[in-house]
Amino acid sequence: MKKSTEIMQLLETYYERFAAKSDWEGTIADDFRFTGGDMANPAPIFGKQAYIQVIQRFSRAFSAMRIKEMIIQDSHACVIANYDFKFPNGKEINGNVAEVWTAENGKLQSLIIYFDTLTFANNTKP
Repeated sequence: MKKSTEIMQLLETYYERFAAKSDWEGTIADDFRFTGGDMANPAPIFGKQAYIQVIQRFSRAFSAMRIKEMIIQDSHACVIANYDFKFPNGKEINGNVAEVWTAENGKLQSLIIYFDTLTFANNTKP
């Protein structure tokens, strides 16, 4: 039960701050593992700083986000997050992202995301 409570608190803090685009980094482990930023290249990236760089780019694409659903079991969680995107080409859409998390030692340890990569790629092309 403690692990479920811990990841829930971590995710609540992460998403509250992530939506505000401020101070979410403290919830992330130094050796964080992220998979899903580029579905054409499914190799994970490693490290907190690498993930921060991904999010700095991603944060430019969304204007708002909210949690639709959160399922937690032990130190694992699946979150369906809903984002309002505004792309550089001016197109605005709303979309869901499935986010699968793990937590260890009081930090978020890994994230795998699933989303509509084709729509995202088509609207972020230069």
